[in-house]
Amino acid sequence: MALWTSCAPAFPFHPAVCLQGGLVFANYGRREDFAALKQHGVNPQGHLVIVRIGEISYAEKVANAEASQAKGVLIYPDPADVPQDPRKLGLSPNTSIYGHVHMGAGDPYSPGFPSFNHTQFPPIQSSGLPSIPAHPVSANVAARLLRQLTGPTAPQTWKGRLPDVPYRLGPGGPDFQLQLGVQNQKQSVMINNIFGCIEGRFEPDHYVIVGAQRDSLGPGAARSGVGTALLLELARTFTAMVRNGFQLRRSLLFASWDAGDFGSVGSTEWLEGYLTMLHLKAAAYISLDNVVLGDDKFFAKTSPALVGLIESIIKQVDSPSRSGQSIFGQVTEQGQRWETEVIRPLPMDSSAFAFTSFGGVPAVEFSFAEDSRRYPFLNTMADTYDNLNRALYGRLPAVAKTVAEVVGHLLIKLTHDHLLPLDYWCYGDVLLEHIARFNEYTALLKSRGLTLQWMYSARGDYMRAADKLRKDIYSSEEQNERLLRMYNVRIMRVEFYFLSQYVAVTETPFRHILHGRGGHTVKALLEHVSLLREAPQSFNEVLFRRQLAFVTWTLQGAANALSGDVWNIDNNF
Repeated sequence: MALWTSCAPAFPFHPAVCLQGGLVFANYGRREDFAALKQHGVNPQGHLVIVRIGEISYAEKVANAEASQAKGVLIYPDPADVPQDPRKLGLSPNTSIYGHVHMGAGDPYSPGFPSFNHTQFPPIQSSGLPSIPAHPVSANVAARLLRQLTGPTAPQTWKGRLPDVPYRLGPGGPDFQLQLGVQNQKQSVMINNIFGCIEGRFEPDHYVIVGAQRDSLGPGAARSGVGTALLLELARTFTAMVRNGFQLRRSLLFASWDAGDFGSVGSTEWLEGYLTMLHLKAAAYISLDNVVLGDDKFFAKTSPALVGLIESIIKQVDSPSRSGQSIFGQVTEQGQRWETEVIRPLPMDSSAFAFTSFGGVPAVEFSFAEDSRRYPFLNTMADTYDNLNRALYGRLPAVAKTVAEVVGHLLIKLTHDHLLPLDYWCYGDVLLEHIARFNEYTALLKSRGLTLQWMYSARGDYMRAADKLRKDIYSSEEQNERLLRMYNVRIMRVEFYFLSQYVAVTETPFRHILHGRGGHTVKALLEHVSLLREAPQSFNEVLFRRQLAFVTWTLQGAANALSGDVWNIDNNF
């Protein structure tokens, strides 16, 4: 197995800053929470905001606060969200939980391009960096601050379990002013990614990538330790299998990422450096970050192309908590739909998110978690092996072994099968699910002389191309290596062609129209169209036409690429 490293600098985000203002409580800091504040007559403008951990990432909380013109953000763990009784393996009330606030991934001073040590790109600040400071605080500090607030009582669903806190919205009395000081020193730091590769026999230039974050700001047992251990064990196991005669069709790349706690810096910088190669050569990415946080619930945060493969694998692997029962059997024993119980969207703070939304590579991140209580020590100095193992009642090795079996089965299928087991057909259903949400606005658009017909037509072209490819594969010779490679290349590139080619990667790095972020996405188009009903005066026809063009031509490009025949595309564009 070959080994090598790559290097890139990493940066902390905010320099020293000091400010003061009143304080407003904004629940989890979601958009709807800030909208609720407005309905209660509370304006965060010019004040600091305090929000609870949970529901969305730190970066999204801070971005929403900045959009509401708050001056700064405090983030705290409420006992309702994070267990805080140390006698029952809970977080100390005096402990804060750290996280990064970059609304993006990678080095925030080289958005969209690599910051490798041999490049000389001038620093450019990412649009995802907030202009306001943020700081984590403990539950005890939060309680002292929240007791000072006046104003309307918070909605019942906002009330946590801080002792003797009435949960008012703020901003506090006229004499209450809070001062927030953040003292950071910005500097360049060299980081190192480490790679190992087992070369495939028939398609050695096509890669399946499995990676784990190696660093952490604390002990990092759950954050990075378990994933790194699994990465090494999988590398050892597959190396031994190959030595004993097992043949990989495609190459298997093992990656140990650095600077993950600063926003998947190591993995994203490598993606940015090899983006052109990856969309031609990378078949899939599997993340081993945060894989064991409990043993009750199994989650697969994934792009749709891998869902069918995941279903087949969890039917083969035994549950770590139910003897003789598969993971699939456990999640469906009460008649539940397995997709509802297991499948989740890719979170922005996962390295898998950047692979799909920036690199156009199908990706998945697996994790086991507790059903009744969250693992309280993630991203703290208490994230030790002993605490993690105690949280699982001594079952950490058994749960880790189960994850290794799931990932191992997945890697075997992806590297060994003649035809890549990626579900390109599923995107027809995914597109239909998204596009169906526009139907309720058809009449309103028509009254303005606007139509979504071209977007519907592009989706239809995609379905026809997928159906044609499926028929071509079914009728072809199974052992024809030339045809197999051609089909695999077309299947492998499907995810890439959902990246919008009409936005600049340096300004909008997450270009995927379904899983990305920005005005080019299907979600952004739907939010804009919904203004026709919610705020007609804010609807912008010029912007609508631009957004519709972005979505339509990206969909059409995916259909054209899947078809493979530029002279045989049946549309009227």
